[in-house]
Amino acid sequence: MRFRKSAIRTLLTASVGVALAPFAPPGPAGAAPATADHCGRWTASTVASGYGMLESLAFDGRGGLLLSEQSATGTGGAVREIAADGRRGTLVDDIDGVGELSVVGDTLYYTTGLSLQSKFAAEPGGIESVDLDTGARRSVAAGLDMPNGLALLPDGDFVVTSDMGADTRMTLVRAGVDAGPFSSAVTSTNGLAYDPRRHRLFVSSTFDPVTVIAMVDPDRPEAATIIELPGPGPLNAADGVTVGPDGFVYVTYSLGGKVIRVDPDHARWCTVADGLPLSTSARFGSGPGWDPNSLYVTSYLGTVTRLTPH
Repeated sequence: MRFRKSAIRTLLTASVGVALAPFAPPGPAGAAPATADHCGRWTASTVASGYGMLESLAFDGRGGLLLSEQSATGTGGAVREIAADGRRGTLVDDIDGVGELSVVGDTLYYTTGLSLQSKFAAEPGGIESVDLDTGARRSVAAGLDMPNGLALLPDGDFVVTSDMGADTRMTLVRAGVDAGPFSSAVTSTNGLAYDPRRHRLFVSSTFDPVTVIAMVDPDRPEAATIIELPGPGPLNAADGVTVGPDGFVYVTYSLGGKVIRVDPDHARWCTVADGLPLSTSARFGSGPGWDPNSLYVTSYLGTVTRLTPH
């Protein structure tokens, strides 16, 4: 039942996007269409299954793979944990609409309120954290409308995205108190990753007519480099974004059922793997027992898939 409800919810949302596409504005001005490239061969294997709707994943650096698990009702979500030997556990329970996970040092940060239940009940979401050593949990920020993606900037500020909130631009959360618009370069924002080597944020669009990946300078957030990717935006439904150790940007397509690789410096793209329905997020392995050369991909079907290059 969870699968049916989650799939219906995603498909209905995408259908609305398709219906509105003819009336929506075109892609951002100055966007550069990406050209096709080659990713080589990647092999897919199942790491885990049987979970609820998995929105995001992160590695804790100490041997654990963390998963943000949502329920079909929007209530009672959790952060689950898988050890490299397959043992399962729960790090944080009873979270409504848990979204993006981000581990910084010994702290896990995650967004809350990413659910239709929260939207209909007018219950704002926020950012919470948990100490990986003690398990202590605290609220970092509140009053956010369906926050999804999450990134921590070097100065301690957070940036969050929302593809289903009232404002679908990126939002800056400063010192856990003030929240306001960060950049209007992209709307329907979803996946988000900070690249310390380039000092840039990468963000995906989900339901806009054209799928774009934006490279945003945190010091000048309106000065963004926009890369257009092929295919109707709502049918791709671009979701999670990560920057690999190779410097490429990896993007999951939820309705497109694939993971693509983008070279942001040369506006080129290729397909890493397809046949991955309702994929939501991907991260390279990190920590004991997890292959740093493999991508681990979550899905709304409750699966974790490992993609290994050849």
